[in-house]
Amino acid sequence: MDQGTFKRKLTTIFTTDAVGYSKLMGDNEAATVKTITTYQKIMADLITQHCGRVIDSPGDNLLAEFGSVVDAVQCAVAIQKELQIRNDELPENRRMLFRIGINLGDVIQEGERIYGDGVNIAARIEGLAEAGGICISRSIYDQVKNNINVQFEYLGEKRAKNISDPLYLYKVLIDSNTRAQKISNKLTFPDKPSIAVLPFENMSADPDQEFFCDGITEEITSRLATITGLGVISRTSAMQYSNLCNRQLWIDCFNQINRTLCH
Repeated sequence: MDQGTFKRKLTTIFTTDAVGYSKLMGDNEAATVKTITTYQKIMADLITQHCGRVIDSPGDNLLAEFGSVVDAVQCAVAIQKELQIRNDELPENRRMLFRIGINLGDVIQEGERIYGDGVNIAARIEGLAEAGGICISRSIYDQVKNNINVQFEYLGEKRAKNISDPLYLYKVLIDSNTRAQKISNKLTFPDKPSIAVLPFENMSADPDQEFFCDGITEEITSRLATITGLGVISRTSAMQYSNLCNRQLWIDCFNQINRTLCH
């Protein structure tokens, strides 16, 4: 590659692909091509609306970049919500789910294409996302955690093929606002003393301490779960309260726990 033809830049890399695409093609090629064409057009339109740029879309894959990490995550959420609506209109065996991975990294740009570890890491992150879900790197999380109205679940340290350093990943809870409100209004507990370990808040200026806070929460939850006769609310359910600014929601949660235990 001639160094005179490319430049380096920091960008937000967005990558997605369809889950079970080969099986869908094997079952019905015509219907699958129609769906993938429609869905890729929807994704491309939403990417453009969120100030992103589609770089390539071969087969069931789509690669895009954004100048803003906030725009990228908001676009991913909008895409998954729109595709969910579209899938609800299809027979269950014809629904097409996509994984989305987002990473902030330094890349090489040559013409309209981008290359480098930043792209490779985004692809590995996407492969670790669940069907219909969004997975982001720590670099993305650090930028958006206080700037976007969604919640996140820390997935821990992950190892990926051909990536030397571990990846610290977060899952975007697409319907977190709705779920959190439902939990606040309809918390249910087993017929025995129960407890929920709510996430600890990082009070330091060091963002790396977020992982220490998450580790404390998980360790306390695990230790309490070994106590016979004590019900422990799962860490996943409790983590949905992470980063919530609505103090009244916390208060409602505690009040409901107290009412349940008193009865």
